[in-house]
Amino acid sequence: MQQQISVITLGVSDLERSRRFYVEGFGWRPVFESPEIIFYQMNGFVLGAFLKDALEADMSRSGLQTPGAFSLAHNVPSKEDVEPVMKRLIEAGGALLRPADAPPHGGFRGYVADPDDHAWEIAWNPLWPIDANGHVTFEM
Repeated sequence: MQQQISVITLGVSDLERSRRFYVEGFGWRPVFESPEIIFYQMNGFVLGAFLKDALEADMSRSGLQTPGAFSLAHNVPSKEDVEPVMKRLIEAGGALLRPADAPPHGGFRGYVADPDDHAWEIAWNPLWPIDANGHVTFEM
């Protein structure tokens, strides 16, 4: 089976608040919007923001909770890019989880939560180059 992720869907409580975070914070543009979901075309997959109640109905599952035991990451091309991206995300409704610093394994990173408490790591890692299409490669 091919190693790939096609879609990541986040449950959100307020679609417009979520849209502001992703559009104004990251600068992403939706490719589809409805009253219940917004899709963003990423580099090789789609990210969805789905009203939590509608996501629960779609999954036939109730009681979805945030935050979850995961984080999403947005890698940037240079160390100097980390803090400005974090600042923009906070200004767009995000919350600071961890200020940017250098972890023991190298690089530079910090964490911001989106308005629904989904954790985003904003990171630069010199061993993970980013190509012109935004694809990150794990190199050691």
